Amino acid sequence: MTATALDQLGKHIESALENEVTGYSIAKGELCLTVRTDQIVKVLTFLRDDSECKFRILVDLCGVDWPQRHNRFDVVYHLLSMHLNQRIRVKVETDEETPVPSVTSVYSAAGWFERELWDMFGVMVSDHPDLRRILTDYGFQGHPLRKDFPLTGYVEMRYDEEQKRVVYEPVKLTQEFRNFDFLSPWESAKYVLPGDEKADEAEKGEK
Repeated sequence: MTATALDQLGKHIESALENEVTGYSIAKGELCLTVRTDQIVKVLTFLRDDSECKFRILVDLCGVDWPQRHNRFDVVYHLLSMHLNQRIRVKVETDEETPVPSVTSVYSAAGWFERELWDMFGVMVSDHPDLRRILTDYGFQGHPLRKDFPLTGYVEMRYDEEQKRVVYEPVKLTQEFRNFDFLSPWESAKYVLPGDEKADEAEKGEK
C-alpha cells in the first residue's frame, strides 16, 4: 500500500475507535497504532472483523523494555491482512505491575506468545488460560529479556552425575577476564600476531 492509502486506513481506524486509539504513524511502509492498554481486545477485534481491515492473522506478539520510562514495557502486536496484503503494528504500554489483557479470545495463536511475554519480560497477562513459563525452566529466577537482567543470570543448571539429577548452583565464571580483539579483518594489525614473526624472518633471509 502507498503512504496515502496507509494514511487513509489509519484515519479510518482512528475515527472508528476514537476512544481506544491514541494515535498512529507510518514507518517503513507499515502502519503503527498506539492503543489504550485496557482496550486492546476491542481494537484487535475491530481490526480482525472490519471489512476494510481484515487483519485476521497474528504474526507475532512481543515486548520491548524501556527501563527509564515509567511505563517501561511496550507490548507489540504484528498483524497481517491477506485481504490488503499489508501488515500493521499495534502497541500498548504497561508497567511492571499492571497486567495486559489477554487477546487469546481474538487470536488463539496469542496463547504461546503471551506466555513468552511473561517468561522473558515479566509482563503480566490477565485472563490468560495457562500463563506459565515457556522458554525457561519453571524454577528460573527473573526475566531474561529485561535490560536490567544480568548477562550471566543468577543461577546455573547442570546434571550432577553423582546425585543423578539436575542441580542449581550460583553462577561461577571460570574465566574472570577475557581479551577481545575487535579489529576488522580487513585492516592490518598494529601488532605482530603469533606466528607472523616467522614470515618476517623468512623475508629477511630472502633479501
